[in-house]
Amino acid sequence: MSGPSPDPDPARNAPLGLYDRPRRASVTGIEIIAIALTLLWLAVSVYLFVFADAGAGGGVGFLVTMLAIFMPVAMIWVAATAAKASRVMREESQRLQAAIDAIRQAYITQQQKQAAGHEPSVAKKLDEIAAAAKKTETTLATFSTSRRARPLPIPAAAPESAEDQGLLALGTPAEALSPPLSTEDLIRALHFPETAEDVEGFAALRRALKDRSAAQLIQAAQDVLTLLSHEGIYMDDLRPDMARPEVWRQFAHGARGRAVASLGGVRDRSSLALTAGRMKQDPIFRDAAHHFLRLFDRMFATFEAQASDAEISALGETRTARAFMLLGRVAGTFD
Repeated sequence: MSGPSPDPDPARNAPLGLYDRPRRASVTGIEIIAIALTLLWLAVSVYLFVFADAGAGGGVGFLVTMLAIFMPVAMIWVAATAAKASRVMREESQRLQAAIDAIRQAYITQQQKQAAGHEPSVAKKLDEIAAAAKKTETTLATFSTSRRARPLPIPAAAPESAEDQGLLALGTPAEALSPPLSTEDLIRALHFPETAEDVEGFAALRRALKDRSAAQLIQAAQDVLTLLSHEGIYMDDLRPDMARPEVWRQFAHGARGRAVASLGGVRDRSSLALTAGRMKQDPIFRDAAHHFLRLFDRMFATFEAQASDAEISALGETRTARAFMLLGRVAGTFD
């Protein structure tokens, strides 16, 4: 028993692609209706003007007769052409809408894949930095403990004087006993360690955390950088226009608005839009941003008094300063 005969035109049953033109029959239903109406009208006209009494003849009568015969035929085909064009436009509109929906869906899928790809890398980098910091702290603690464990020679007993006892006054803050934080360490700490192997960066960060005001600013900067990373905004990706040191000094002396507008050098529209939207919708992010801006303003007023122009320029290159430029521009500090 023979099987079904193959289709002589397999391309006819192939599915249409997104950008393929639809296949249309050579004669559509609209054209069939127009042909039928034309033939019907011609038959009626032949019956009326040939077999019936046409009345008086002549040139004018012949012209009127031709118009009466062919004018309805022309109107029929005009209507048929308009209906066919309208159907073609509807089909093209549907195909265009389907293409737009497909492009939008592909864009959303691509954005979701990119966001999913960023999150593991950022989490891995943070885990590496945290592990390195913990390892460094453990090493320091071990080294300190081993030094204390060594037997010390017992000094000869000496009479205690009142002056020696006066040096051990209670209530002395730890900040008064530690050396002041250098501008170099502050700048390096505000930039945060580059990698888990950045020994100098971690050392500067530990020294800065011993200073109370610097520790507050570093903690606030870490909070806003973490919140910004949730929106896919990273300070290393920003390339702001750097302001001159004299503009930074004007800001430290209290200038605001257009005088220090060049400090808001971040031009990345997507970062500005995402930050502005988060600032409006998330009260936690808004409070953290304003707290960070206040601490940075307070720190820089003190930093500027003892920093050189080169040190101010170096501070402007840090990740903390870039976050200040971005959040300050969104908050309207430079307007």
